[in-house]
Amino acid sequence: MDNKEFTIKGKLVSKNGSGSFDLVFNTVPELFSYKHVDEGTMLLLGELEVKETDDCLDMGCGYGVIGISMAKLAPKGRTYLVDRDFIAVDYANINIRENGLHNAEARLSNGFSHLKGLKFDVIASNLPTHIGQLSLRNIISDMKAHLKPSGRVYVVTVSILKPFIKREFLSVFGNYEKLKQGRKHLVSMAVKE
Repeated sequence: MDNKEFTIKGKLVSKNGSGSFDLVFNTVPELFSYKHVDEGTMLLLGELEVKETDDCLDMGCGYGVIGISMAKLAPKGRTYLVDRDFIAVDYANINIRENGLHNAEARLSNGFSHLKGLKFDVIASNLPTHIGQLSLRNIISDMKAHLKPSGRVYVVTVSILKPFIKREFLSVFGNYEKLKQGRKHLVSMAVKE
């Protein structure tokens, strides 16, 4: 195991143009996309609409890029970041502190297991494609159960999953919107009606 730590620096510009924020992320080789923020996450961040009072969830947070970005955009809300990997959760919490956030926390959680009773305005995820369709179906269903009324789900997936995501969002939420198609990734959204 390589103990070398990496630092990624970047700027988040809000979709509505209300502000921009400098962000810093510490990572290690054990974590996904440890040398740079991956293309799918960047595509998702460009489409996220977060209000300053939104309560947000980053499902499968890794070292925290999506969740920390949402916490910056929603300073009057609360943001939770969850992952089943304890190294990811440790680094997400390190990065929360590094970015001076007091409205965010990372938790070890297999899906929604450690989020009992919590509801969110926004849930965002760079969905893992290697877990299979049954697991993805369960995650999407659980996302709806943890949204407040009119809450929004934003996901980024590899483009090949577009028919599956569209079908599942229509089945679970009754709506689906393709927000952005990149070279390899697709950002989709659904609203809890």
